[in-house]
Amino acid sequence: MIARACAALAALLLSGCATLFTPPQTAALQTRPPQDLAPRVERAEVPFFAQERDHCGPAALAMALADAGIPADPDRLADAVFLPSRAGSLQLEMVGGARRQGAVATRLPRELEAVLREVAAGHAVVVLQNLGLEWIPRWHYAVVVGYDIERHEILLRSGTTRRATLPLRTFEYTWARGGHWAIAVLPPDRLPATALQADAQDAAIGFERAAPPSRAAVAYRTLLARWPDNLLAGIGLGNTLNAGGDRAGARKAAQRALQRANTAEPAWRDAATAALAAADDRH
Repeated sequence: MIARACAALAALLLSGCATLFTPPQTAALQTRPPQDLAPRVERAEVPFFAQERDHCGPAALAMALADAGIPADPDRLADAVFLPSRAGSLQLEMVGGARRQGAVATRLPRELEAVLREVAAGHAVVVLQNLGLEWIPRWHYAVVVGYDIERHEILLRSGTTRRATLPLRTFEYTWARGGHWAIAVLPPDRLPATALQADAQDAAIGFERAAPPSRAAVAYRTLLARWPDNLLAGIGLGNTLNAGGDRAGARKAAQRALQRANTAEPAWRDAATAALAAADDRH
């Protein structure tokens, strides 16, 4: 009874705030909608897995993986990402679970517009919401599959609802209480449309730790296709090619990285030199 009363109080307070105030990111979208962003998008083809009790994390991750063309079973994912002691899944487990399935999980900018742009680009977005209050949190993972700026709505795969419609301002409140956490889960040959270089770099490095060298090399090549001067990606590509037995490719990648590193800090030059030396070591 107490838990239900707290949940009801949280919902009442949240709806009251949403009625009285429009949070800043939603207000910006409503008053100045980006001209290059489609006013409405719905990706009805995104798969749906009903989220059983406390298993919203595995189900949300399975939906994003399946949408990216990577078969996923929420029950099996639950064994990898669900923490019984927490009665849920932490963000770290969600990212790690995606990597173990062969996907790169990239953190998206903490902006509502970025989430909408990612959906418009054809990518499902996994988000963390706090459906309670800061002092009575109720954590929940959902998958953003669409939006309608004119109607001020966002569309989610959420809980047991395949097509949940939520006012943008209510979503922003719950998402903000979840730390504005959002990820795109994609194969290593694709990058999120809105990813920042630092976040994409971190995602590729993390993917390398869990993936075979050949797949990690794909992630670094993809990163370099968008940001050719990323030294860490160049060094990482050389190292992964070398680990996979491609000495010639590793040497070429390391040489390119060393050329870019000539004007960089000594630590970068040392790392590029080490990668080149590793490619030359045939013993």
